[in-house]
Amino acid sequence: MTQTAIPYLFLRGGTSRGPYFRRADLPEDRETLTDVLMSVCGAGHPLNIDGLGGGNAVTTKVAMLSASERADCDVDYFFAQVAVEKREVDYRPTCGNIMVGVGPAAIEMGLVPAQDGETVVRIHAVNTGAVVESVVQTPGGRVQYDGDATIPGVPGCAAPIRLGFMETVGSLTGKLLPTGNLRDVIDGIEVTCLDVAMPVMFARAEDFGITGFETQQELDENKDLFARMEPVRLKAGALMGMGDVSKSVTPKLTLLAAPKHGGTVTARYFMPWSCHPSMAVTGAQCIAACAILPGTVAEGLAEGTAGRDAPLTVGVEHATGTFEVVVDFARTEGGIDIRSAGLVRTARLLARGEVMVPRAVWKGFS
Repeated sequence: MTQTAIPYLFLRGGTSRGPYFRRADLPEDRETLTDVLMSVCGAGHPLNIDGLGGGNAVTTKVAMLSASERADCDVDYFFAQVAVEKREVDYRPTCGNIMVGVGPAAIEMGLVPAQDGETVVRIHAVNTGAVVESVVQTPGGRVQYDGDATIPGVPGCAAPIRLGFMETVGSLTGKLLPTGNLRDVIDGIEVTCLDVAMPVMFARAEDFGITGFETQQELDENKDLFARMEPVRLKAGALMGMGDVSKSVTPKLTLLAAPKHGGTVTARYFMPWSCHPSMAVTGAQCIAACAILPGTVAEGLAEGTAGRDAPLTVGVEHATGTFEVVVDFARTEGGIDIRSAGLVRTARLLARGEVMVPRAVWKGFS
């Protein structure tokens, strides 16, 4: 054969999609793994024409699963963000939307035995160390994908998957406030840097000359906006102790505005070189924390959070709807202690089989 065949499942998880592999079916060394994943997704072309990617950062994501090495978890989930137009793979972050598909994929792969009714899958996010409890609908011992749950950004209905995120504070930096401050000023822009499920730099939309209610297309076409945001993001990454982040998708960047449709706050979430078409699961958790925590740049914009006790539902208004996060936390002197965040998403198995990569990229194990 002139190509290497790799078994895979292809799932939509939340508002993202991508291939799900058994980690044991992929090369161990990072350099070869990177080459394989770029080949799988077709990285380096705006349409990912020679791979499975869809020409957008939400469709060039990869999940790699294995039986967990932790006694308190069932599955280890190793995530890779493959670039669209660049030949790069970032292993720093995790992805909450792709994580939605981890429970069903683990059951489909035989890593977790299905129960009759519901199956609880405890997931260890290898990239960040977070632990997530996923509740998957499994009537008759089989994953159920059809149902009546809906999420903004995905057409139709599907079976609900309940996620509970724990141990998310300091996902990459080890701190809720990586800079040590509730607010910093970078290039004249007031920002808040938080690390809850995902390191994110926040600023007010108006400080970058936009309303915060623009569509994804309008924002992606605003090249001047990205030219202003990226230098601030790079400096924020350094202040957060993350070093040179010029080739990393973290920290993400979020611009905030007051809500318009009954939610808590309006957000436009950047990945960071394009605007997310809806909302990231991990990003929504960090946004919720920013809305609840007194003294951040969300203060005066977020509605219905001041002095409220847990659990608190935070509605994050985005370009295609509202993402609700239920946050369990305790207020402390001058801050908050986040215990967990819960949400409901959906996933669907789209395909299964073998994806082919040239043998020049990887000859496989034979």
